[in-house]
Amino acid sequence: MLSRTADHLYWMARYTERAENIARMLDVAVQTSMLPQSQRDTEQLWRAMLGISELQEAFDAAHEELDEANVLAFMTGDPANPSSIVSCLTAARENARAVRGVLTTEVWETQNGTWLELHERVRQGSDPVAFFEWVKHRCHLAHGVTLGTMLADEAMVFIRLGTFLERADSTARILDVKYHAVKASAGHDLLTQREFYYWAALLRSVAGFEIYRKVYRDSITPARVAELLMLRADMPRSLLACMEQVVSNLKLVRNDVSVDTERLAGRMHAQLQFARIDDVLEAGLDNTLRKFMDDIYDLGNRISRDFLVPLGA
Repeated sequence: MLSRTADHLYWMARYTERAENIARMLDVAVQTSMLPQSQRDTEQLWRAMLGISELQEAFDAAHEELDEANVLAFMTGDPANPSSIVSCLTAARENARAVRGVLTTEVWETQNGTWLELHERVRQGSDPVAFFEWVKHRCHLAHGVTLGTMLADEAMVFIRLGTFLERADSTARILDVKYHAVKASAGHDLLTQREFYYWAALLRSVAGFEIYRKVYRDSITPARVAELLMLRADMPRSLLACMEQVVSNLKLVRNDVSVDTERLAGRMHAQLQFARIDDVLEAGLDNTLRKFMDDIYDLGNRISRDFLVPLGA
């Protein structure tokens, strides 16, 4: 497969996954903002949304006041923000358009249909919660149509690599920011009602609340949240589950120069697979997550170098 074709497939998947993740985070933030809280807490909530995507500086350059309306406008429909939902879905559609011959008709029509309806919804200014639900639905549809109609060949491998790299990065960022936001302890004490809502919101932002209840059947503790989102292979959005997919798909497209890239992915997977949450917390969750995010960034660059169009080319 040509590197440029693989590159378009990879980024189509990454942008689709990113749009869904942003919609999930903003949806939970909007609902959390409706709880009784001080002005300072509300501001911290929206600042956290920018911090997850490292967009605080860009937001400050575009807006004088940090409030819900400005953050939603910036993260949802601002074309100048490359990580806004509109920018992500537009980029996903443009990458899909560039490789229409590789995609099935159903996959292309799903991506294009999402893009067409997106601009109509933005123009109408629909209810934010309804809009986020629509974005999640369209991204789920894109994932399902891709898995249900695409041949399981190299094209699918690069789509899955893009999806799971983006998902792992998003989960790590959300956990890192939220864990600091509530300033919880190691997680062995029962939570206050306020902290419970924050941790429940975190779980909902990664579709993990119902999974948590099924797995632990007990009150929410920070340690168990971290364990679920990092070390449980049966949690679809956990770091371990994502890295299992990355490692297995890299093996399918290995070439003469990808040995070090596979080694890095394998090391990241092994560190998660054999870790214990008590050891992670003792070493410092923030240090572990920061190291993981640095490694994910490095891994993405290595994949671009070995298989795709190198970044900046």
